[in-house]
Amino acid sequence: MLSVTTAELNAWIAAFVYPLARILALLVVAPPFNNIAISVRIRLILGLAIAIAIAPALPPIPAVDPSSGLGLWILAQQILIGFAMGFSVRLIFSGIDMAGVMISLQMGLGFATLYDPENRSQTPIVSELLGVIALLLFLAINGHLLMIATLTHSFTALPIGAGLPGSESWANVAKAGAIIFRAGMMLALPIVLALMITNVALGILTTAAPQLNLFAIGFPLTLSLGFAGLLLGLSHFSGPFQQLFEYGLQSMLGLFVPAVP
Repeated sequence: MLSVTTAELNAWIAAFVYPLARILALLVVAPPFNNIAISVRIRLILGLAIAIAIAPALPPIPAVDPSSGLGLWILAQQILIGFAMGFSVRLIFSGIDMAGVMISLQMGLGFATLYDPENRSQTPIVSELLGVIALLLFLAINGHLLMIATLTHSFTALPIGAGLPGSESWANVAKAGAIIFRAGMMLALPIVLALMITNVALGILTTAAPQLNLFAIGFPLTLSLGFAGLLLGLSHFSGPFQQLFEYGLQSMLGLFVPAVP
């Protein structure tokens, strides 16, 4: 007759629940898994599949009762680590969204918004366009697989039960937040600069010849130049986007700093 002790049962539960908590936390935050089009059931199935696949190769997990105070604290640590890793990747796409917002405002399309299921809010159409292109490129270069591979490596670099990452890790996450504004500005700078020069030229012409109704052609002109800049720049976005994706994965690796004793 097969007999299982309570200690053995707790060890089996811990070996599966703790990795699953970190995996599901990342899937809730990180693109493309955080899209509202992906149901909670699909995320749960995907998280279970990843946990089952990597559980045999994980380092030894402390023999702690999952229902005890220490076990719940370890569970909370895994959730926090997973959220931080997913948040590092989400910052990259937020920077791309910021670039779209800047371009939309300069083109005069700030009022033209669509519902973004990922952010669950109204987003300018240019920002939505750049976000979709970035997401498709991320999938095309197997960025989602690299993200899962980095997550799997995290269980070796930052084992379960080793405590929270060191202060340098959280400093790296905070510094990565600057990528939203830096990347947004650098991506939008060529188009924004061209539109700014156009608006300055229209302003000078309006001052020099007030009898001309240049305001009537200013809006169509900025729209046309903005779309022309996007059309010319789409073929050059792949390089900067890939650099941003690499930075996002490096930000995930930035959490793998030895834990505070």
